[in-house]
Amino acid sequence: MTVALMWEARAVAGRGAELLEWARARTGELAYEPLRYELLRAPQDRVLVITWWEAAYGDALPELPEPEPELITRAVHRWRFEVAVPDSGPDIGRI
Repeated sequence: MTVALMWEARAVAGRGAELLEWARARTGELAYEPLRYELLRAPQDRVLVITWWEAAYGDALPELPEPEPELITRAVHRWRFEVAVPDSGPDIGRI
């Protein structure tokens, strides 16, 4: 089974690039490498990291830590998902 971990944080105003770099560095320091990962950014200095793992839903997996409190405006949001449709793409579900 494939599991996706999502990590989202909002930086203090004007520090989004710093938070993105912090997340990139921490992703490279995970205890072991995910199948893949993506780093995304959004308005309001938000950063999202998605990591994919070959694991069962409840398995213990390496996660990014909380950044230093002075870098973020609130606690990190975290979600865990399992892949519902393997190899889904743009044509899946079209009639």
